[in-house]
Amino acid sequence: MPISPYVREAGAGPAVLCLHANASHSGQWRSLMDQLAGRYRVFAVDTYGAGKSPPTPPGRDLRLADEVELVHDLLASVPEGMHLVGHSYGAAIAFKAALMHRPRVRSLAVYEPTLFAMVDRDTPRPNGIEGIQQVVREGVASLARGDAEAAARAFIDFWMGEGSYQRTPPDRRPALVESCRNLPQWSHALLTEPATLDELRQVRVPVLYMVGGRSPESSRCVAERVIPALPDVRRVDFPELGHMAPVMHPQPVNEAIAAFLDEIAVPTA
Repeated sequence: MPISPYVREAGAGPAVLCLHANASHSGQWRSLMDQLAGRYRVFAVDTYGAGKSPPTPPGRDLRLADEVELVHDLLASVPEGMHLVGHSYGAAIAFKAALMHRPRVRSLAVYEPTLFAMVDRDTPRPNGIEGIQQVVREGVASLARGDAEAAARAFIDFWMGEGSYQRTPPDRRPALVESCRNLPQWSHALLTEPATLDELRQVRVPVLYMVGGRSPESSRCVAERVIPALPDVRRVDFPELGHMAPVMHPQPVNEAIAAFLDEIAVPTA
């Protein structure tokens, strides 16, 4: 039986598919869906092991290509193609979808895609991704000794700042801990992704690439290498925001996405 993701849907018009970050789910895009639904048909999916989607199939390591195949039927259901929106892990999936299904992807609006393997393959170390590699090692070791909360603390504090996990309301921590059990699979997908910067140069659709001024070096260094490789890219910087801005400060990010889509996706009279 085919595996299908959990999908939220709202609105009518040109199709937009939203892909969420690690330790999150499709609900992170509720406010963007509300903003776009008056003129777009907006989908938001849960990736493998997130929200209401099924876990990663047993007996294999997760790849970004698997996440793309999870949404293949959804992409194929809209003959005119979709505009993809992604944050972090979801943004990495969006780029992979653009490589795997070019005719079906009309544009990309991404906030700090975590394409770490591209940087590591392209640039000698130290190259900026050492921070996330260390967090992955710590998190996987914590999970191996049965301390999922320590893995969640390391992961959340890396992306949101020291002490962020401790400041999270206690009733929200169990969901974060549970989601971070997927850390070994996420890290495998991102740190072993075979796509190259040369392949990205073939992504000729319009790209909105958003970067937070307070984000960790591990995500900012991806931007410095990926953006120059893209033939049709617009960079937007948010100097006062960090990597989790689409979740923690969605309004300016959503406004940038909406403006981009309105420019390229809505037919003019």
